[in-house]
Amino acid sequence: MIFENPDDESQRDSGLKPKVARHELPWEHTSQANNPNGVVARRKNGDATPVGLKSLPSVTQGSSCLATLSWATQSLSDCGNRRDSRIGARFSSKCNIRKAFVLAAALLAVWSSLCVGRVHAAEGETVGQAARTAIAIEALSRLKSVDLEANAALKAAVLKVVEQVRGKPQFVELVRDFKIKGQGAALLEIAIKHADNATGVEALRLVLENQESELIKNSLAGTNAGAATKIAEALGNVGENQIVPLLAPLVNDPARDVTLRKQAVRALTKNQEGAAALLKLAKEDKLPADVKLVASAELNGVRWPNLKAEAAQLLPLPQSQNAEALPPVSELVKRNGDPIRGAEIFRRETVGCSKCHQVGTDGINFGPALSEIGTKLAREAIYESILDPSAGISFGFEAFQLELKNGDEAYGLIASETADELALKAQGGIITRYKKSDITKKEQQKLSAMPAGLQQTMTTQELVDLVEYLATLKKAEP
Repeated sequence: MIFENPDDESQRDSGLKPKVARHELPWEHTSQANNPNGVVARRKNGDATPVGLKSLPSVTQGSSCLATLSWATQSLSDCGNRRDSRIGARFSSKCNIRKAFVLAAALLAVWSSLCVGRVHAAEGETVGQAARTAIAIEALSRLKSVDLEANAALKAAVLKVVEQVRGKPQFVELVRDFKIKGQGAALLEIAIKHADNATGVEALRLVLENQESELIKNSLAGTNAGAATKIAEALGNVGENQIVPLLAPLVNDPARDVTLRKQAVRALTKNQEGAAALLKLAKEDKLPADVKLVASAELNGVRWPNLKAEAAQLLPLPQSQNAEALPPVSELVKRNGDPIRGAEIFRRETVGCSKCHQVGTDGINFGPALSEIGTKLAREAIYESILDPSAGISFGFEAFQLELKNGDEAYGLIASETADELALKAQGGIITRYKKSDITKKEQQKLSAMPAGLQQTMTTQELVDLVEYLATLKKAEP
């Protein structure tokens, strides 16, 4: 709907010419001289315009939809402010009755068929859906203080726009500004999509505020580990105490995906109660080994001095060469490394990477091949696999210990197994075969065959160089 106020000099001077006849409105504009307070305007049948309403601008095809918004806003302002000795409380009371009508008229004017789909007077182009939606959102931004339940027509118009922007950041703003209930599922989808920015955080906060936390619980407990991990990330960015009972149970649940559990740890450290809960698990020796490195890195960097000091005692950071404390992984990944020096460190005798891993044909085939490690793992994951090798043992590379009838023991990775025989690969790549009839016990080890403490054989910068080299080892593009 395009409006033009004939008393607006800026519009008269703009050179815009009405392309169609003016639409007749229920009341006509009256001059300021006859209506100095803007309170009474004559309808064509002689009745008065409802108290507090300024005259609606005339409708033409060549003027701006936003003029309607200015009219509505000004009318509301006038309605709320005009209390003089001639009008008094009677005027204010009638004004309040008409407020919702003024605001609904503005929105419906923008959204009605007179506004959408018209031909732009200056360019002669049909207004697209995105432009129409933008106009509607602009209208709504001026009406957000209105109680939708008090005006059914306005509520219907608002819900229509909400549907137009479902799944987009504007959806979150409208649900928040108009306090629209029952949108938890849609908000949760946005939180998953935008877990790392303000849109996702606000979406999840609204779910919590609307007491729909059961939706969050169900998503965290679901089979979609990726979505659950994103929700955990967003909860951490929310940072409120409500996140603790949602995330704490995940940390030491071995049935859940380790990536989700690590993200739950990161999220909990952003809240004081959450950080304290993690330290309590560590103190009681209930913090699982596969999340200890993440917990150590995050808890040693929290902003609460007492918790930080406790973390330094319970979960000290790993040390590099010369007992130098390593920075957290989140800081290490930001540092620049030299891949050429990293390749030299990889082959260094005291570091020993090439004694268990192959890059191409170089090295010993014992642990996982690293020729494409840069494609498979991000830098953060490479650091974690070096600093805490037992946290994520690759399938097929679990270590086993055998006890034999003669009292000997054997340790290594299972290379093959038949009904009668088991082949065990020891460090160095040597395979030994054992008859099952000679084995009295076979036990999978909780710790990785890769030794912990590798970072103590190099300086911090050498570790950065090594990871930089490994990150360059990627699958060749076809």
